[in-house]
Amino acid sequence: MNTKIYNFEANKPFSDRAKSLIPGGSHTYSKGSDQFPSDQPFIVSHGKGCKLYDMAGNEFTDFAMSLGTVTLGHAYGPILKAVEAEIYKGVNFTRPSVIEGDLAELLTQIIPSAEMVKFAKNGSDATTAAVKLSRAYTGRDYVARCKNDPFNAVHDWFIGSTIISRGVPKCVRDLTLQFEYNNIDSVKKLFDEYPNQISCFLLEPLSFIEPSNNFLQQLKDLCEKNGSVLIFDEVVSGFRFRLGGAQEFLGIKPHLTALGKAMANGFSVSALVGQRDIMKLGGIDHDQERVFLLSTTHGGETHSLAAAKATITEIMKHNIIDHFWKVGESLQKGIRQRALSDNTIDYIQIGGYGCKPSFGFVDNKGNFSWEARTYFLQESLKRGLMFPYVVPSFAHTESDINFAIDVIGECLIKIKSGFENGDLQKHISGDIVKPVFRKFN
Repeated sequence: MNTKIYNFEANKPFSDRAKSLIPGGSHTYSKGSDQFPSDQPFIVSHGKGCKLYDMAGNEFTDFAMSLGTVTLGHAYGPILKAVEAEIYKGVNFTRPSVIEGDLAELLTQIIPSAEMVKFAKNGSDATTAAVKLSRAYTGRDYVARCKNDPFNAVHDWFIGSTIISRGVPKCVRDLTLQFEYNNIDSVKKLFDEYPNQISCFLLEPLSFIEPSNNFLQQLKDLCEKNGSVLIFDEVVSGFRFRLGGAQEFLGIKPHLTALGKAMANGFSVSALVGQRDIMKLGGIDHDQERVFLLSTTHGGETHSLAAAKATITEIMKHNIIDHFWKVGESLQKGIRQRALSDNTIDYIQIGGYGCKPSFGFVDNKGNFSWEARTYFLQESLKRGLMFPYVVPSFAHTESDINFAIDVIGECLIKIKSGFENGDLQKHISGDIVKPVFRKFN
């Protein structure tokens, strides 16, 4: 493979400006400069389809697709047309707009757990609103969240339970409990230790781990037996495993669901949906004490809702869920075959589902390696591949998949050589990339 090697120098002034003005250099920590090779400043100019372009004029094949928000492709025509049509009608009003009801009705038709709907702007809004609603519904203070989930919200109830708990009062931290995915005994233990005190159990129903021993159904049964609310965080899995989310794929309906990322092809919208008897507490048509659930000035912005409505329509029209699965499965199969052929299979872990595959780089002992990840990102970005993680989109073609397989194959050969010679570190130009969740910088 004759690969062009990119130069990133023209990005540096823009990257330096971002670092000096924005804490972390980005408005999302996982997009920050510590997550990518430090000698490759990267500032996006624009995107189209699954291609990104930086200020240095480089073109990249993008498999990350902005944390999975861009499901159809950057600047996807039908979405832009729907947004443009809505913008010219006005985007925010003193009373609800008709499109709020249109999209809410659509979600109740396709999401199994959706009997009522509340819109917001990001996934954290929805998960945190679900926690508040659960506490109000049950009259209980404790929240149980799955320790295997990488992220559920920016708010204190979640962040306080991570290693980055600075700024969160201990009294708040103490109210969040943790259980393990696929470990029903860890759930039973919490119910035994905190009888009639846990408001909800919240988790991503599907991520990279396959549920076993009917875990999710057992979890739901225990929640209902003990009077707790089951919340599915489908901010990532919604509109990806199935149109109706992981709950449709699994055939298990939670009491409340948070939705987001894949909902509007990059436009900002999220939703809390769930059972009417729980959701209605956030409304004004009951005679109980009020619950101030979600009240977002921009939650009903019409252009974002138009983007969501159009995105869902496109997914249904073109059977795009199947395309997600095919792209991911082709990557998994192709990378595995290439690594076996090159005798580099020991340096990569391939997992997850077709619609949400995972790839991890390991050392010669089989342990995850930040050095290998850094070197992979360094070498793949030089070759025009944006592959920090993989979120298949409608824009990805067979040619894009083959390009990724070739670049990854080249990088794995270099990683293997570095570990065998004991000099991988010497080939890394800048700092080693770091986990987002760490105590100190």
